[in-house]
Amino acid sequence: MKLFSKEQIYEGDKLTTERQKISSTELMERAGTQIFNWMHMRMQGAQVPIHVFCGIGNNGGDGLVLARHLITHGYNVVTYIVNCSDKRTKDFLLNYDHIKNVTKKWPTMLSCKSDFEDVVIGVDDIIVDAVFGIGLNRPPNTWVQELFQKFRDSKAFTLSIDIPSGLYTDKAVEDSKAVVHANYTLSFQSPKLVFFLPETAKYTSQWEALDIGIDRDYLMQTETEVELISKHEVLPIYKPRQKFAHKGDFGHVLMLGGSYGKIGAVNLASRAALGSGCGLVTAYVPKCGYQSLQTAIPEVMVITDEDETNISNIQFEIEPTVIGVGVGLGTSEKTAKAFEAFLKQNKSPLVIDADALNLLSKKKALLKLLPEQSILTPHPKELERLVGAWSDDFEKLKKVKAFSKKYNVIVLIKGAHSITVYNEKLYVNTTGNPGMATAGSGDVLTGIISGLVAQAYEPLAATIFGVYLHGKAADISLEDYGYQSLIASHIVATIGEAYIDLFKQPEQPQEEEKQNK
Repeated sequence: MKLFSKEQIYEGDKLTTERQKISSTELMERAGTQIFNWMHMRMQGAQVPIHVFCGIGNNGGDGLVLARHLITHGYNVVTYIVNCSDKRTKDFLLNYDHIKNVTKKWPTMLSCKSDFEDVVIGVDDIIVDAVFGIGLNRPPNTWVQELFQKFRDSKAFTLSIDIPSGLYTDKAVEDSKAVVHANYTLSFQSPKLVFFLPETAKYTSQWEALDIGIDRDYLMQTETEVELISKHEVLPIYKPRQKFAHKGDFGHVLMLGGSYGKIGAVNLASRAALGSGCGLVTAYVPKCGYQSLQTAIPEVMVITDEDETNISNIQFEIEPTVIGVGVGLGTSEKTAKAFEAFLKQNKSPLVIDADALNLLSKKKALLKLLPEQSILTPHPKELERLVGAWSDDFEKLKKVKAFSKKYNVIVLIKGAHSITVYNEKLYVNTTGNPGMATAGSGDVLTGIISGLVAQAYEPLAATIFGVYLHGKAADISLEDYGYQSLIASHIVATIGEAYIDLFKQPEQPQEEEKQNK
């Protein structure tokens, strides 16, 4: 799914009115009606008090359309106008007139704190936030911030229209108190990037995209900087197997890493590479890892370094399709020297994780030795060592895009919504859960991505697909183990089920439900 920028959304609205020969007021009517339909389907006429707070721009106009439909359908509605400026949009004013035609109880005007001090919002009520939309470019007035605090204090269910008020689409929030904390956000046509960033995702617990009929050609043809990755997006990436295929068709992964006490990282990564479907895996480890790997994973071949406890001289005669490097590697002086020597002579594609990233951070001149489209998979601290500290998520994305472009590498920003970055493009993943915050889950991801590169997936596609499979496998494991007991080995064990899930059809209603319908 494409995530459109603020400017693209405005352009889409404009083109839609031109191509469909409708007014902007009619498009607003369409948007507000879709929100009403969503609420009406769930509430079925329930007489819960609904407080609709409307700003004086187009977001407020959407709220007025919603309030009018709720009123005409008999709901218990109180409408408020958050009068925070002298500037009112044309469509807001038209819909303000429309709502006055369907009720004798005109909207309550709020212009300062004293206007809403006596407003009572019960814990079982519903708040609809239609105060500010995507056009906001400065913090709300102090009294408006106090209104938002009243929302929070009420603990009522809060539904935001398009975006939680006070939240920007393209920059960080200065003060969390100046933003509505929504339980649910109904976003027009597509969600916003800020719903997926660590610092701003907290402002909406859940979201849903509503189709308001924006011009289809515009949606299809417009290139966006950000894409949201789910099953629909990864299915076209998947490569089916042919009947006469053999293991040589699916590549050879060399998993290079391990040190005394950290051979388990190579174990997990190697098992994950096999589980992702590659034909062969060889682990390159110090001598101390030989027996455990040969015993634990009979399918994996093992080459040992001359050193007993650390990798010190990387030499091998095989020709791997891809090399996964860094898991459990350590950063000792002799390992650092061996890693540098390896990079200077290496010609194979690389998937780089963990201590290999730390070694690159310590000597950034080595970054110029990386093959084009190498895949880097840092966790937040490793990323900071690579690109430098950032003040907010938007600066982080800017730094990572610049880094990716400078070295022509793919960078995976790990997180609740891991983001794959290549040049100016961002791919936001939707699978995964908090149970993945456990030792070794990153090693599994390195293995999966390495295994996909070995199977001739392009590096960018391998990263996007690998992150999806990794998260989906963890989601499947969650059903049996829960958040606290999920471990990395469980994720490896369910990679196959993640593949199978790609082709599962949505569950059909039970027979009894069908008959009732």
